[in-house]
Amino acid sequence: MRIMKKSLILSVMSAVAFAVPATAKISTGSNVADMTVVDSNGQTHNLSDFAGKKVVLEWTNDGCPFVKKHYKTGNMQKTQKLATAGDDTVWLSIISSAPGKQGYVSGEQANELTVSRDASPTAVVLDPSGTAARSFDAKTTPHMYIIDEAQTLVYQGAIDDNSSARSSTVEGAKNYVTAALDDLNAGKAVAVSETAPYGCSIKYK
Repeated sequence: MRIMKKSLILSVMSAVAFAVPATAKISTGSNVADMTVVDSNGQTHNLSDFAGKKVVLEWTNDGCPFVKKHYKTGNMQKTQKLATAGDDTVWLSIISSAPGKQGYVSGEQANELTVSRDASPTAVVLDPSGTAARSFDAKTTPHMYIIDEAQTLVYQGAIDDNSSARSSTVEGAKNYVTAALDDLNAGKAVAVSETAPYGCSIKYK
């Protein structure tokens, strides 16, 4: 059952629990089933709710030129739509910009961005405290993570292999997210499970 629609905004609770210390990087291969979030209706959800599904986490900041590169070319939207074409994958776009910092938005503004960019996340997570970002040791926008059906982190890093901010470099770049999901859908281990993220630094408070 799809519990979240395009217009649904999730906000990260001030206390986000993980099986590892919040300051530690989560290693690829670790279980990451215990992140708690609250949606705009006050309903609590947990990553464990998505057991049996793949989950893509996308850290984003609409003011970042590297994020703009992927949205203006339609590359991020295409990747989202491919990932969520069936009911077996959840895509969460996460905004960890602090109030007053580049990329900070309200829930209403996040909804407007989703519509204006024709984006297709399952939901947008607001993390102005940076708690979720620090728990994953997220560094950049975009910074991508993929969790498999067993709730194991199987990929973390860049969206693709071209770190330029120029839109022209999207064409011909290897999309690591699509490749990892293709591996999972084929029942294979993810061939490239970790890469160096690139982009703007997350605007922590």
